[in-house]
Order: sequence, then C-alpha cells, then structure tokens
Amino acid sequence: MKHYDALIIGTGQAGVPLAKKLGKRGLKTAIIERKFVGGTCINVGCTPTKAMVASARVMHLANTANEVGVNVSNVSVNLKAVIERMNKIVTQFRTGAENGLHKTENVDLILGHASFVSNKEIKIVSNNEAGEHITADTIFINTGARPAIPEIEGLSEINYLTSTTIMDVDELPEHLLVIGAGYIALEFGQIFKRFGSKVTILEHAEKFLSREDDDVADEIKRFLEEELLEIFTNTSVQKFSSKNKQINATVKINGEVKEITCSHVLIATGRTPNSDDLKLENTKIKTDRGYIVVNDKLETTGPDIYALGDVKGGPAFTHISYNDHLIVYRNLYEGADESIKDRMLPYTMFTDPQFGRIGINEKEARQRQLNFKIAMIPMSHIARGIETNETAGFIKAIVDADTKQILGGAAIGEQGGEIMSMLQLSMMGKIAYDVLRSAVFAHPLYAEALNNLFMKLERDK
Repeated sequence: MKHYDALIIGTGQAGVPLAKKLGKRGLKTAIIERKFVGGTCINVGCTPTKAMVASARVMHLANTANEVGVNVSNVSVNLKAVIERMNKIVTQFRTGAENGLHKTENVDLILGHASFVSNKEIKIVSNNEAGEHITADTIFINTGARPAIPEIEGLSEINYLTSTTIMDVDELPEHLLVIGAGYIALEFGQIFKRFGSKVTILEHAEKFLSREDDDVADEIKRFLEEELLEIFTNTSVQKFSSKNKQINATVKINGEVKEITCSHVLIATGRTPNSDDLKLENTKIKTDRGYIVVNDKLETTGPDIYALGDVKGGPAFTHISYNDHLIVYRNLYEGADESIKDRMLPYTMFTDPQFGRIGINEKEARQRQLNFKIAMIPMSHIARGIETNETAGFIKAIVDADTKQILGGAAIGEQGGEIMSMLQLSMMGKIAYDVLRSAVFAHPLYAEALNNLFMKLERDK
C-alpha cells in the first residue's frame, strides 16, 4: 500500500487550502474527492446561489427602475441564460481549485470514494472498481453535508427539488412551494419570486427566524412579503400527491388543514452530514446524530484524525470550514495553541437586502442579564440608502454599558454583510463605540452611518 504523511478526505473549503499548505511544507499528501473539487461552496452552495441572487437583483432593479426616474419595459428572465452564466462561474472556480492542487508539489489528487478500513487505512473506489488501499500518519475529514430529506407521506412519489437540484431547473416554476424557512429557503424563495414564480414558504416553527431578535425577524419578513412571497409559520406537511403535472400538498397551518396546489416543491429543511458511508464503525471515531465528534482543537476520538467543516456539526458556513483548516495547521505544524472555542461567528443571509450578524443579539444579552445598551438606526435615515433607493432595513448594535465595547451587531440593508463586517473589525480591535461615533468616514458611504448609529446612545442619556 502507498503511504502518505497526510491524507484529506474531501476537497471543500478546508481540504483544498490545507492540502496545498501541507504539500508546500514538504509533506507527502493525498486528497480524495468522489465528485467535484471545491466542495459544496463552489459547486452547489455559495458560488452558484449568489450568482443567481445577482441575476434576481438585476431583475428587481429593472422592475423598480421607475422609482428612480428610469423607464424600463418588457422585462423578463431568460432562465436558461441565468443557469448558463451560473455554471460558467462554477466551472471557473472549480477548475481553479483543481489546477491549484495539481500544481502543488507533493500533493496527489485522487478521484474516488473513500472509506475507512481501520484508523489509518483508507479504501478508495473509483468507477466501481475493486479499489486501492492507502495509509497515512494523519487524516483530515472534510466531507461536508447534503440536504436532509424529511419523511413525509408521498414525498418520494413527487419530483421534489433540493438546494442542489433547483439550480438545474429548465423551466420557471409556476408556483414554488418551499418547505422550510431558513437561509437557503428564503434566498431561493426571493430569487424565484423575482424571476416571476409564485412562492409559498412553510415554516414548522411558531416564530419566523426564531433565533434572531423579533425586530430583525419582523423586518426580514416584512420586505419579503412586500415582494408578495407568502410566508406561513406553525405549519406541518401531512402528505404530497401529484396529478397532471401538478403537486398537491396537504398541510396544517396553525392547526387548520389546508390544501396547496403547486408546480414545484423545494425541500429546505436542513442538512445532514456526509459521514454515513465513510465506514467509521471500522475506526475509533465517534459520531453524534451523524456528526463527527471533535474537541475544541478539532481532534476526533480516532488517533491523529481530525474533522473540519460541516461534517463535524456546529455553524455550517464556508468561512468556518476555512478557519478550521487554519486552526489545525497552525496547531500541528506551527506550534500554536488555537481553539474553535469562543471564535467570532459572522454570517450573512443573501436575501436582498442582505442580513449580516456578528456577536450576540439583544435576546442573548437579556438572557445573560448583561448591562448593555442598544443603538439602532433605520436605513431610511442613512444618506446613502436614501440616495440609492435602498431604504429597507436597519443597523443595530449591542454595546456594553460600562466598557463601551461592541458585543454584537446586525445589519439589514444593501451591503448589510459589509456593514456588519465593520462592526466585527471594531470588535476584533476592541474599539469602543464612542471612537466610531467620532471617526471620520468618507461621505456618503454606508460606513458613515456608524457615526449616527452611536450618536443615538448619547442622545438617549
């Protein structure tokens, strides 16, 4: 059997940069991928969906151009062209990642399905062949996750869509029924509503975006419903049936049974880890509901085996997976003592307007009984928002009343994720809010709104 210093299973946003770092360090490294290099983000996640978000935004701008004095007529979507553009970008990114691995000395990219024979022995099967066996001193698992499919009567009998397959549709859905109301559901719901579909979203929980502050959830629901997306909470789907290319869903909404007829169904009820076919039973690696159990340094219960990204559970974001690889690399090869505990968790939902969040929110501050203050400014009071006709949303910051440190922030608005990142940088640098209040930012940027945001705290004294 061929032996490697390091072996990586999966070419996601942790696997590829880690392989390149290890190879450049002189370690003989194998990285195994069973389908497409780049993982979820490049192939079926961030890259393609945000390309579609961009197309939907242009559609929306064209349809609302009269609000800024521009007359645009006969606007329609060419879904085939949207998909072709999206696929071109995906291919570009995937090819770049693959070429980067091929060009890195000491790195072997192996295409095939990997499974454990023992703690340090891996079997790789390609094209249904018998497979080869390789061993390694250190193993990193970066296999990600996939859409979770709930058990609903009749679901297997209809041609339902997932976050992966919806990007391959060749016709615009007449009526898209979305099961779930998380980030994936809301992004796709808005995309296809802007393209021209009727969209209905069903959320199982009683509250919409229940993890967020009520004002945040209410504002996001408001601007989506203004675009005529139908959103229902406290729902459950009883069964599906189909007839004459139409799908009928029997649902319970606030205890009342209703029938919804639609053309397409998108299942967006969460994700499940890609660990079930790794044959972890042949190792000492433990799992919890399929997620690989790790400690704060990303070590599994198997010897010299690490898990990175979505397969280990926790926040399922590309930037978390990327940060995972930095932590294990620095700890193993640079003598660092880094941990995933208490690291900052920024995230952005790419609805339009965006929703970006960092740190704790008001709900969490109250639960912890902190001595805090809230600063808030609506986008309709920000010069840049008014000038660009982007007045939906607001910026909100939670600050420590004693130290003046920023504890968390949320930004709903055009470039909400970028605005949130300004708050994150301030938190990283431990910059007090009164410093931002007096700082000189170029006019008229969204960043300038931080002046007025924190002036609110002085006015509230």
